[in-house]
Amino acid sequence: MRIFHPDDYLTQPWKNGGGVTHEIAREDLDGALFWRLSIAEVASDGPFSSFPGLARILTVIEGAGLHLHTPEGRIDALPLTPAAFSGETPVDCRLIGGKVHDFNVIYDPRRLSARVRRPETGVTDCAAGPGRFYACLALATGVSVDGVTLPRCGLAEFEHGRVFCPAGIAALLVSFMPPV
Repeated sequence: MRIFHPDDYLTQPWKNGGGVTHEIAREDLDGALFWRLSIAEVASDGPFSSFPGLARILTVIEGAGLHLHTPEGRIDALPLTPAAFSGETPVDCRLIGGKVHDFNVIYDPRRLSARVRRPETGVTDCAAGPGRFYACLALATGVSVDGVTLPRCGLAEFEHGRVFCPAGIAALLVSFMPPV
């Protein structure tokens, strides 16, 4: 298991220069992005960066949410509700009620599939499997993985284990697996 602390996240401007991202972890494969986990600060309306050939899952973790306008229609990115879309989809973002922080999972769908969900209150078992691994983002103190308590906005990456989430405490669990 690897633990990532918020003080160690790499802060960088968005690809399009319109905001800031705190990169938590990433893996490159054959010189290209395989997967990346980050928290973005969205303080104003505007376009999203494009990630051709990649897929995205965005989950609002702070703030009222976002309306993501795409050529296919509007996607409502509401608190703790994962919104999945293609990384190359043109997105124009509109804040619903002020500044937002969102958790982003960006990955290569030809090599990997991903799912984001809230773990159940109590214990969630994350089973081992070929090509399968997990990441748990603690949105408040009290969340632990295999007995290791994560700091607020800390993340654990692991191949299998038990996530404990106390009642009233939010976390996000990312499951990575071979493509479907």
